[in-house]
Amino acid sequence: MRILKDQAVLVVIDIQERLFPAIHEYQRLTQRVPLLIDGIKALGIPLIVTEQYVKGLGPTISEIDCKIEGIERIEKSSFSCCDEPRFMMALASSGKDYVIISGIESHVCVLQTAIDLQQCGYHPVVVEDCISSRNPNDKLMAVERMRKEGVIITTSEAILFELLRYSGGETFKTISRLVK
Repeated sequence: MRILKDQAVLVVIDIQERLFPAIHEYQRLTQRVPLLIDGIKALGIPLIVTEQYVKGLGPTISEIDCKIEGIERIEKSSFSCCDEPRFMMALASSGKDYVIISGIESHVCVLQTAIDLQQCGYHPVVVEDCISSRNPNDKLMAVERMRKEGVIITTSEAILFELLRYSGGETFKTISRLVK
């Protein structure tokens, strides 16, 4: 099943200041998620950003916030993004079927969102190097469960080149620079 850029949207789930330092390998996410966002923007793919209980967890981290200027943040209290009506309205209005997912925590909000998206008829695509949890085993179990549920698991570089499809041109050069 080929993922096409005209049918895709990126969701950045709850990468927020107060929880982020406790996340396993958070430094890697600080590099990989902005790279993914830059590549997605170069491809002209829309983004949806969520924040969980901002009063308690703070805003999106600055390394990502600077990449998503002008994009509305959808605050939620539910773990699954699909339980937030504003998220579902934004997703429906995007008209996209493939929902590329990055964010935290893998075993809570990412997992529940991916499963719910699939039940709603979407195709969730989880970017493994752009998700994490506080405990590395929780991430491992979440990825294993998502895979068993039929969720597509990929990496940031793999999804960017799949969406790009062809070499040559400025977008190819931009993405090639990003992944080096």
